[in-house]
Amino acid sequence: MHPDLEKLIVLQQHDVEARRLREEMVALPKQVAQLQTKAAALAGQRAVVVDLLAKEEALRRRQESDVKDQQAKIEKTRKKVEGATVAAHVTAFEHEIAFAKGEIAKLEDAELESMERTEELEAQKRVADKAVAEAEANLASASAKSAETVAADKLLLAAVEVKRTAQRALIGETALSIYDRIAKAKGTGVAEALNQKCMACQMMFRPQRWNDLRNRDNDAEMMTCESCGRLLYYDPARDSPQRKVVEVESIAARIVRGL
Repeated sequence: MHPDLEKLIVLQQHDVEARRLREEMVALPKQVAQLQTKAAALAGQRAVVVDLLAKEEALRRRQESDVKDQQAKIEKTRKKVEGATVAAHVTAFEHEIAFAKGEIAKLEDAELESMERTEELEAQKRVADKAVAEAEANLASASAKSAETVAADKLLLAAVEVKRTAQRALIGETALSIYDRIAKAKGTGVAEALNQKCMACQMMFRPQRWNDLRNRDNDAEMMTCESCGRLLYYDPARDSPQRKVVEVESIAARIVRGL
């Protein structure tokens, strides 16, 4: 293996972790913002129901007042009937009383309809109250967790950046330049070659190229995947079982042991 390749593998581990931390630090506030939007929307829906309930209550108060007005009108008209001496006047007053009673009946029917609507709205309000409470609780929990995680991620990212800087200093300029160019374009710059294919893009190698990768004696040059362009490394410890002759410590295990 090229002397810089193993160092690039370690660098890529740090790069991937740093990217994960940055993405998480961006994603968590967005998730909280989405929960805030949801909670606000539910609160808005609940406010509409509350407003409709208030309107129904106001409507019934007007209806009750109108009923009392009609009842008072009936009482006044009855007194007029008692004092009337002309049959035509009596008939007119009785028509007024009948009309007022009809209006009272309409108002009472309308009041009953309003009460039915109020029952439905109260049921909707109970559902809305529960939804708003749950949304607010989820928002509070997510906000606290997000703040805690982001704070921890900042510390972890700072530590990873220190490791990245130290690791980059160990790598030759040419190898580092190649890695940076590939990683910028592909997201990662190094890929393992396993079972005759690139584990990053899953493209199979030609037999001759696979043999060259596995059996190379000269480590002065780094090989790249012909499909995705990533730098390739081959780990004998992870090759197919039938190709193993002696126990070999894997590259990954050796890297972890050396950290």
